[in-house]
Amino acid sequence: MFGTADTSDLLNLLTELRSAAAATQPERELVDVLARRTGGGAEIRASWGAVVAEAGEKTGIGQSFRLQQGRRHVGRLTLWTGPEWAALGPLAADYALLSRLQSAAAGSARRRVGERTLSALLSGELPLGDEAFAVALADLGRGEGRGTRAQAAQAYALDVLTEVGEGYLTATGLDGLATVWQGRALWWWPSEHPVQEGASLFAALRESVGGVRLGVSERHRGEGLAAALDEARQALGAVGSSGVQVFQNLDPLTPLLRTEAAAQLRAQLRARLATLQDAGKVETTLRLYLTHTGPLTALAGAQHIHVNTLRYRLKRAEDALGASLTDPATLARLYLAFGVE
Repeated sequence: MFGTADTSDLLNLLTELRSAAAATQPERELVDVLARRTGGGAEIRASWGAVVAEAGEKTGIGQSFRLQQGRRHVGRLTLWTGPEWAALGPLAADYALLSRLQSAAAGSARRRVGERTLSALLSGELPLGDEAFAVALADLGRGEGRGTRAQAAQAYALDVLTEVGEGYLTATGLDGLATVWQGRALWWWPSEHPVQEGASLFAALRESVGGVRLGVSERHRGEGLAAALDEARQALGAVGSSGVQVFQNLDPLTPLLRTEAAAQLRAQLRARLATLQDAGKVETTLRLYLTHTGPLTALAGAQHIHVNTLRYRLKRAEDALGASLTDPATLARLYLAFGVE
């Protein structure tokens, strides 16, 4: 028993735990040691909830330990043991965390191989075959920063992001390729339903990392890898500070609406409307007018104002903008400025 073990038994237990954490499959080795030593059960789950390794009998109420490195959630250890093994829990959790990190390190080496494989696939040196596939690109929606330390932190964050996605896809049977490509995490996998698969991948990434942006391509076959990468990049560009976008659901105008030029146009138009000093009433009415397709009386009713008040506000908008709302060019500029919001 852990609480009353002699020095020899304790040293043997620590040796087994260390050996397990350094094994080729550390999580599996660790739960085997814990179950065998305690006569109970042990389970390690990934941050998104999938079981990574389990052994022994899961009876009674288990001790559960969140595995965390800094602010990053990497998994959970649960032990089902007798009360005499209660003191083992925190120590076992440390080794479980070490095992998860050990697996991540091995995954980092695999991802370097994945980078070379991706290059070979893009160049045509390796064939893709006829199976349908999808590609996803992700980042953390932050600036890269400057200096060696910032760049090292960015590289580490991308590697963590890639490892989480790789683990999730493997656990769900969507084995493929995972690597870092052009400053973003990349995953390629045989795909049946990119929308559902992309949403599930995003949920797993967000649970572990948070603040993540994900763009997913449509399904492709054969030599369509370059096109899939371009679609994933476009979809990612349509995401704000966090979220997921699949290319097949992407409004073609969205990337245009998110450009710096559109932001500048939006700032100019808002500055002109601000000269009215009406607490934003005209701007709000104008935004609703842009999306309204029925009679003005219906729009006025939706705002709980008289139709003459609506016409007055639209006239004030025209005066502030120096343009007519019947001019298609004016409406196009307004949509480019406000459509993305």
